[in-house]
Amino acid sequence: MNKPFRFKQFVVQQDRCAMKIGTDGVLLGAWSGLEHTPESILDIGAGTGIISLMLAQRFNAFTIDALEIDENAYEQCVDNFEASPWGDRLYCYHAGWDEFVDEVDEVYDLIVSNPPFYSEKVASGDSARDLARQNDTLPFTELVKGVSKLLSDPGRFSVIIPYKEAKDFINLANAEALYALRICHIKGHEDAPFKRSLIEFSRTKADTKVEVLIIEKERHMYTNEYIALTKDFYLKM
Repeated sequence: MNKPFRFKQFVVQQDRCAMKIGTDGVLLGAWSGLEHTPESILDIGAGTGIISLMLAQRFNAFTIDALEIDENAYEQCVDNFEASPWGDRLYCYHAGWDEFVDEVDEVYDLIVSNPPFYSEKVASGDSARDLARQNDTLPFTELVKGVSKLLSDPGRFSVIIPYKEAKDFINLANAEALYALRICHIKGHEDAPFKRSLIEFSRTKADTKVEVLIIEKERHMYTNEYIALTKDFYLKM
């Protein structure tokens, strides 16, 4: 899992990051802002930088900022940004979310986050990995409050969270005047339970577009919908 992960237009090193590249990050990077053209982007909890790199490939946004609190992940993210074709547009801050929200004056047209979501204590024996998965480090309430401050008026905010957390998360966002515009519930295969939800919010109330994405027809045989979403990135799609 420490090997570099090669995509069609960039390579991501991940040996210094607790959280390795997984389907969640790729889904968020491919799905966010599909009907939106942002000029400025913020990636909260960047890890390897994978989501920011995908968004840099998809959009010509002049500003793509990332935020990462873990020192090793931050350094790896910076290296991945500098090695990419879009190094001049990508910047990673080494700071916590509350500190960043307090100090930043600008707003963003697209804010994305693959946040830590384990509310119960996790103990894998790897403290950096546990920190990256534990929502004590970025509670959902703090996340949506900060986003409400930093999102531009026409902006979008996208997250990927556990399916079972989606309803509560939407309620938290509504309390900060952020409303679900698009929702995509994800399951691994047809007979599996829903595992994740992609949700995109805006400041404007509108009818919520709800869809379902199934990743595989059978082991290593991907659905047409999943291929369509990720084919610009994965080498073998």
